[in-house]
Amino acid sequence: MKYAVDHGGVWKILISSSLSWNMGLDISEIEVNKPDDTNVIVGYSHFIKTVEDLTEIVRTTAPEAKFSVTFSEASGPRLVRFEGNDSELVEYGIENIKRIASGHTFMIILRNAFPISILNALKLCQEVGTIYAATANPLKVLVARGEDGNGVIGVIDGGSPLGVESEDDKKKRRQFLRDIGYKG
Repeated sequence: MKYAVDHGGVWKILISSSLSWNMGLDISEIEVNKPDDTNVIVGYSHFIKTVEDLTEIVRTTAPEAKFSVTFSEASGPRLVRFEGNDSELVEYGIENIKRIASGHTFMIILRNAFPISILNALKLCQEVGTIYAATANPLKVLVARGEDGNGVIGVIDGGSPLGVESEDDKKKRRQFLRDIGYKG
């Protein structure tokens, strides 16, 4: 049996099985705050050197980017670690990661660059386990809050589809990709 109960914006999910075990988790939607002219990448990583490695990736794959990299430690001093070359974006990153409050979660906020420019390098970084989102859209991070800590369980990226593209929509999409230099 599964059921969910709303407790003032925090959902309580109760799950039980025929093996007679129960687990209660509070699920929260955390809105990511960022300037309108930026993109955000949210992911999971497992080691303190994440901040330096991700910073190096941004600097070498998108040298024109203004950015912040923030990381939430899950053990030891459990600090929010950060780097960046734009103090405004660093502040946004720190505040978002503090509100998400989930160990081993990282966030990169980019200005003057698109995630597509750095995603493959991020995925090849040996300590990165998952990329949850890479978007300029409004973003909410779904966080499960348990007795021992919190974990990201997914994201809500933008809005739901309103329809299916027409032939005219396809032409506009294809032209847009050429206009911004991603297709020849």
